[in-house]
Order: sequence, then structure tokens, then C-alpha cells
Amino acid sequence: MSALYIDADACPVKEEAERVASRHKIKMYVVSNGGLRPSRNPLVENIIVSDGPDVADMWIAERCGAGDVVVTGDIPLAAKCIEAGAQVLRHNGERFTPANIGQQLAMRDLMADLRAANPLGAGGSGKGFTKADRSRFLDALEREIRAAKAAG
Repeated sequence: MSALYIDADACPVKEEAERVASRHKIKMYVVSNGGLRPSRNPLVENIIVSDGPDVADMWIAERCGAGDVVVTGDIPLAAKCIEAGAQVLRHNGERFTPANIGQQLAMRDLMADLRAANPLGAGGSGKGFTKADRSRFLDALEREIRAAKAAG
């Protein structure tokens, strides 16, 4: 296992990821545009990137690879990380895989088109993040890290 990368600006599971990374003694990169409280954990490196669209995503995509685990909700970033050989998880524990990333990208684009076509801006904001989501994430992250360590 090389490292755990967290796309941190809107990540609700940073603390959980840090606990798992600490238990496995692996390096964790928390990448954001700033405004996050830095961790005192020596295994956690807080990376502050400059403001701009997708700068944090580019930082992660340029560095991750086989043996790494990436946590993000950003579908285009997930696609780049999968292409680089990394394992990718959503914040709720769902895996992005080579088999499902194409459909995820297509659905993202479709939803963006539908939102753009709605002149009233109506529509739901999605469901909230639940304790069950957090639990699924912890279980999935544990599995991914164990698998990456076994393969490495």
C-alpha cells in the first residue's frame, strides 16, 4: 500500500479515514483549497493547493497510482484515478470501478444537462449523509486498504 488520498474540500469522512490510515500506518494526503484544520498526526500530510477549478483534483490525479486508495465524490477525478490504477471510493463506501465509471460519467453529464435545462432551478439536493453511509465507508475503506497491502 502506497498512500491514501482524500479529496477533502467536501469530504464528510476525513476523521474516519485518518483513523483507518493510522491503524494501518499508511501515509494519508488530505488535499484541499484550504480552510481545513490540519491534523497533528505525523502520517497525515495536509496539502493546500491554489484556488482554481479542479486544482486539488489534478494534484491527486497526477500522484496516485496502483496500490493507492483515493476517496472522492468527484466522478471525473475518480475516472482519472482508476485510469492510473488506484482504487477509488465515494464517501459512502461505494466503489468506483473500471466497470461502472463510464456509466457514472454518463449519468453525471445527463444530470448536468437536465439541471441546465430547468429554468426554474427546481430539483432536490440529494439525500443527506447518514450514519449508515459512514459505516459503509469505514467497512469499504478497511477492505480496500487490506487488499492494497496484500497486493503490495
